[in-house]
Amino acid sequence: MRAIPTSPFARRWQRIAAAPRRTPRAWSARAWVGSLVELLVLAGGGGAVRAAEVAPSLAPQTFAYGTDPLQALDFWRSQGVSGGAPLIVFVHGGGWQAGDKRGSARSGQRAHFQANGYAFASLNYRLVSAVDVETQAVDVAMALKYLRDQAPPLGVDPRRIVLMGHSAGAHLAALVGTDGRYLEKAGVQVGDLAGIVLLDGAGYDVAAQLEDAGPRLKRLYRAAFGTDVSRQRALSPTAHAAVPNAPAFLILHVERPDSARQSRALGAALRAAGTRVEVHGLPGRGLAGHLEINVELGDPDYAGTAIVDRWLGTLWR
Repeated sequence: MRAIPTSPFARRWQRIAAAPRRTPRAWSARAWVGSLVELLVLAGGGGAVRAAEVAPSLAPQTFAYGTDPLQALDFWRSQGVSGGAPLIVFVHGGGWQAGDKRGSARSGQRAHFQANGYAFASLNYRLVSAVDVETQAVDVAMALKYLRDQAPPLGVDPRRIVLMGHSAGAHLAALVGTDGRYLEKAGVQVGDLAGIVLLDGAGYDVAAQLEDAGPRLKRLYRAAFGTDVSRQRALSPTAHAAVPNAPAFLILHVERPDSARQSRALGAALRAAGTRVEVHGLPGRGLAGHLEINVELGDPDYAGTAIVDRWLGTLWR
């Protein structure tokens, strides 16, 4: 496997990994989760990529899809397609508590998809603890509604919109794509989406995720999902996998045991309901692999790029 590029998250991860083991008193749960969220912010921001690998692009247009400052998205037009372009809508990660849409401008994904005829949007959403996860899913749905409504002037085909998310953003994308109430509240149907791409997500089955998590990560998940089992189930995409769903799902995970289990279980539930789904494992271990998938996707040498490109091509046949 190729080495991870020298990027902010990689340097931070290397420092954490190389640091002397701390005592429980010195390395508190709050400090550990704080470092994890910091890494996830960088993951949600896409990290830095080698400048030579990113094609030049015009600055994005920024649009408000709501009244809160975080209800905003950045939009890049397709390169080479004057009208009716397919659109990738990206939802950043960050442990439901952090992250920012601007990071996608530094990742390889946006440039890759633009160069291949796609328009690209990266959205912000309000964050825990200012709002709850249910509200975050509403924000994602509202952003999709806005982009569908504005599709003609943006040069986008509203029938070819794909929602993609990483980490916590993958959970939100999966939730919106399986529990139709969020899109319906915004005036959209799950069938209006062409497909969903999930990049090493978490929390597809919240209760199972909490069982897998160690005491430190439990703190992160409980901050997002609380302790009410019925609420945890309501926020679990796997529990909503019975139809109707978005028409097609591509679920990617790296070599993290919990991510692999969650991804396979969601895939199995969707398949049992008759929804078209593919699940693929990619190289990369632990948190480093979790971050790598977000940075490296779009690099032609990264295995996930060819998988995503091929799958997207099947949507338009």
